[in-house]
This record gives sequence, C-alpha cells and structure tokens, in this order.
Amino acid sequence: MISTKDFRTGLKIEIDGKPFEIIEFQHFKPGKGGAMVRTKLRQMMTGQVLDKTFRSGEKVEKPDMSVTEMQYIFREGENFVFMDLETYEQMHVPGANVGPQGGFIKEGDTVKVLLYNGELIGVDLPANVSLKVTQTDPGIQGDRVSNATKPATMETGLKVNVPLFINEGDVIKVDTRSGEYLGRE
Repeated sequence: MISTKDFRTGLKIEIDGKPFEIIEFQHFKPGKGGAMVRTKLRQMMTGQVLDKTFRSGEKVEKPDMSVTEMQYIFREGENFVFMDLETYEQMHVPGANVGPQGGFIKEGDTVKVLLYNGELIGVDLPANVSLKVTQTDPGIQGDRVSNATKPATMETGLKVNVPLFINEGDVIKVDTRSGEYLGRE
C-alpha cells in the first residue's frame, strides 16, 4: 500500500484494478477539515487523464508491474511483435498499447517494456534515438532562411521536421519525448 504522503511525479498506483501514473500532485489544506492531495493521473492502458483528490494519509494499492527487456521483431498490421530475450516467447501487442513511441523503435532494437499482469502497457525508450532518413525533399541552394525546416520520413515511418541540409540516407538523432530533430549522427 502506498500512502498519499509518498506521492511523487511518475509514481505508479492502482485504483479500481487499473494502473495509473501520477502526472502532477499538490498537497493543500482547505479552510475547513483535514489536508488533501489533488492529483492528475494518466491511465496507463488507455492514456486517459483524470483529476482525483485524496484525503491526506489515504492509502492506495501498488500495481503488479514489472520491467523487462524485449526485442522488437516486426510489425504485423496494427500489432507490434516483441520477443522475450530469456524465453524467446513472442508477444503480439496492439499499437494503442505501444502508443506514439512505436515510431522510434527499429526492427531488432532491444527496449525495456512495462508489463502489468503479464500484458505490455508501455515502452521505455532512451532520451534520443538514431534513425535513417528514407524520404525528404532536396534542399534548394540559396534557400537558407534561418531555422528553416522541411518534413522528412524516417525508416520507421515517423515524420520529423529537419533542417534543409539533411538528405535521404542521412542518420539523425531524434528526441523520443518531443519527436524533434537533435542533430546529425
């Protein structure tokens, strides 16, 4: 059991049998009555965000979660197929469970995945990844307005705005939190 005094950003809790991650929290004392904790929670299976207020000292369940390393093998329709590196067991995961992070994972990459009751509900990525540009328009000479960008498609299908000097075949670093171009490899 986790007490409200132990709440912090990023903490995972379970409410009504569903896993939530604390996005924000704030302790406050209304004019009348005991102290309270106001939270903003993200449901980890659907991504839905909700506001919930707890009484100070209230206890909530700790979810049955584990982190394990898996290798991303391939994509099958809308599903991502991961392989457990210890048992070689394959897991077909709906794209909704992987979320937007799916655009940063290349075939053969080893990633840390978050399992809740044996079901994959999230992928933990490094802060940035290197991806190859597969399609972009050529930069036109003399078209050098400061900070001008153009759209580019990565090998995973992800679309990123890149500077004009980036060409097809270049390998670039992309921030996995914002999806922004960081630099050339």
